[in-house]
Amino acid sequence: MGTIKNHVQLIGHIGEDPKVTTLESGRKVARFLLATNEHYKDANGAKQTDTNWHSVVVWGKTAEIIEKYTSKGKEIGVSGKLKTRTYTTDDGNQRYVTEIEANEILLLGGKNGNANKA
Repeated sequence: MGTIKNHVQLIGHIGEDPKVTTLESGRKVARFLLATNEHYKDANGAKQTDTNWHSVVVWGKTAEIIEKYTSKGKEIGVSGKLKTRTYTTDDGNQRYVTEIEANEILLLGGKNGNANKA
């Protein structure tokens, strides 16, 4: 049961080109928004779509793969955990951000329709 604690798996589309930063240590970090869609019918029977946006962070080799093989609109799967961090704005207000720290990604819709795991 321990492996299900704080575990997130999502499949969605990247909302904007990932922002990749190389740290002083040489390690890379990539940040991007992932859109997931939920489809349903409303009370009148009309199809509706509810889109949720998720902030995703990846580190190291996984960030390098994101940088090299993805861009806005690419469908991917992510697996990782939720992390909340705090920061203080310039005007002194404290803010909280909850992100998915992905440790595994799945590139979907690759060449010849094959998926690639990273």
